[in-house]
Amino acid sequence: MLGAIEQLLKDEIGLNSQSVGLSVIRHALKERMTATGIGDLHEYWSVVTRSRSELQQLINAVIVPETWFFRDRDAFSGMTGYARAHITRRRPIRLLSLPCSTGEEAYTMAMAMFDAGYGADDFTIEARDISSRNLEQAQLALYGRNSFRGTDLAFRDRYFEPVEEGGYRPNAAVLGRVHFKLANLLDPPEAAELGGYDIVFCRNLLIYFDRPTQDRALDRLEQFLAPGGLLLVGPAESALPIARGFASARLPMAFAFVRAPKTQPVEPPRAVTPAAPPAKPVARPAAPMRPAPPKKPPAVSRPLQPKESPAPDPRAASLASIERAANGGRLAEAREAALAHLAQFGPSADAFYHLGLVQDADGHPAEAIQNYRKAIYLAPDHREALAQLALLLQRQGDGAGARALNSRLDRMANRSGS
Repeated sequence: MLGAIEQLLKDEIGLNSQSVGLSVIRHALKERMTATGIGDLHEYWSVVTRSRSELQQLINAVIVPETWFFRDRDAFSGMTGYARAHITRRRPIRLLSLPCSTGEEAYTMAMAMFDAGYGADDFTIEARDISSRNLEQAQLALYGRNSFRGTDLAFRDRYFEPVEEGGYRPNAAVLGRVHFKLANLLDPPEAAELGGYDIVFCRNLLIYFDRPTQDRALDRLEQFLAPGGLLLVGPAESALPIARGFASARLPMAFAFVRAPKTQPVEPPRAVTPAAPPAKPVARPAAPMRPAPPKKPPAVSRPLQPKESPAPDPRAASLASIERAANGGRLAEAREAALAHLAQFGPSADAFYHLGLVQDADGHPAEAIQNYRKAIYLAPDHREALAQLALLLQRQGDGAGARALNSRLDRMANRSGS
């Protein structure tokens, strides 16, 4: 029955259960069965397949937001720079945020446009999400500490007002530029209403789809764009648009793409890719399997001196156990340890990376690619995940995707001087 629930979510919203882990789906099921007072999974299946309202609540429970204002600042500076250079102002510039989650991205787009010198009449932002719960929070527009991360928070003084009950709300100018609506990227009726956007943010959604669904989504996103429009995706998704005929907009670290001219080949000829120089990370595929550094024995092993030993970090100890099992070739043990870590501690770049390694070694490349991408989403500069994903894409025949990742590795090496 759990498999039927997984298929239902895939059919409705394109969710690949392996991309989020079964623990997330089980948790969502538990939440909804408790809320509805249903104790039997078969009975819940009967309810959720008959009630669109309950299906929406299940989707809400599965979609867990993780966002904040000015997340990946280069994307927003790239957006405004591209708008000034390439988008004429014969009409208001149309922008789309999909998925918009709890609103932080869409409101950030408005703030960035204001900072770039655009007036309120110069642009409009449509914000779409598949979670009605997320949209309720976005329209409430009350944000606490978790939505403000990093050290540069000057924008909060410019665009937010403190609220008596605690938190901050965007000012009227920002609120007035964003329009929210429940929508599904893969839903044909909704897609028919969308189109002609100059800038589309679709970040960190494609990693939750399998490859055929990613292709469908990218085709839909291409239809949304006006001629000369700009598509921005997440760091872990940057190889996907290129494989579907997009071209890089050459905006550093913005992960931005434009539709390639139809006269150009969709994908470069499949020439043999020269081996990378030894100094480059991808030329050291064995590096990710390096032994874990020695760790101090946990405090419980020295009962006579408990105060002299620091309390062990359970998260670090869990990650170390995954790495030891993977390095020792105990694939089943490493897989179970990684899944247990994700269930207990939540998303982790290193846990997803090691899970990808195990799946790669165990002959499951599609699952490995998904987990490498999730690791890169959480840690865009995770060199080992980037290198392993590049190698795997090359083996799968995705030369364009591999070259894009290798280029990122080269840029990272140049920045760090290594």
